Amino acid sequence: MWQPSPLQQQREDYRRRRARRSSLVALGSTLLVGLVLVLGVGATPGWPRVRETFFDPARGWAALPAVATGLWLNVRVMLVCGVLIAVLGLLVAVLRTLRGPVFLPVRLLATAYTDLFRGLPLLLVIFLLGFGVPALRLQGVPNDAVIWGGAALVLTYTAYVAEVFRAGIESVHPSQWAASRSLGLSYPQTLRFVVLPQAIRRVVPALLNDLVSLQKDSGLIAVLGVIDAIRAAQIETATDFNFTPYVVAGLLFVVLTIPLARLTDWVARRQGWLGATGAAR
Repeated sequence: MWQPSPLQQQREDYRRRRARRSSLVALGSTLLVGLVLVLGVGATPGWPRVRETFFDPARGWAALPAVATGLWLNVRVMLVCGVLIAVLGLLVAVLRTLRGPVFLPVRLLATAYTDLFRGLPLLLVIFLLGFGVPALRLQGVPNDAVIWGGAALVLTYTAYVAEVFRAGIESVHPSQWAASRSLGLSYPQTLRFVVLPQAIRRVVPALLNDLVSLQKDSGLIAVLGVIDAIRAAQIETATDFNFTPYVVAGLLFVVLTIPLARLTDWVARRQGWLGATGAAR
């Protein structure tokens, strides 16, 4: 049975000591910063009034059912929009990477789309679609604010996600294309079986980051009158002008975001994307 050499054991002991020391230093510095923040905020003259207005536990508990019900709508919007954004973003990215002069109009349209919706503020797109399209009174067109709020999210986020996919596609070395074509694969076959699997694997952490942002921005559909978590908190606040329901909504969004953020970090570590900083730790 293999046994590490004395020198290897010394190295492992040294690494364990460094890891324990780093953990203790990190814990101590975190506690110190937290204590300074708590004491500093608590010593401000307006803190009693802020605590009563924003951090009332009884008011927060009373508003929790309504805010949680609204949050379920945000989750559904995020899931549906996330799937549509992934599909459309990949399609736009593929269109932007098509080669040959015959595809120039397609590339121009895809480029114009990404430039337009990356430049427009998301809130403006929500207003234009949520209030503008129903005002046209088109026959057969739904007037549901959730649908048009979701459409605004899909249009805007697709532009960003398409650029992420395009970066992944163009990161694949040209020799991969040349080798695949020399083996007799057609352009679509090369794209499907060789390039896209590598490209998607490389951009998964960036896509998960976009999903975290989408989860937060799903709350913007509240401006259309949709009773999501933010709107529910606004309704609760209007009864007594206590802003604790907004804090409750924010905490629920954070609770949903943290697992996605940790998943993003885990994927990045598995793919060795921490870079020189990660290697030094």
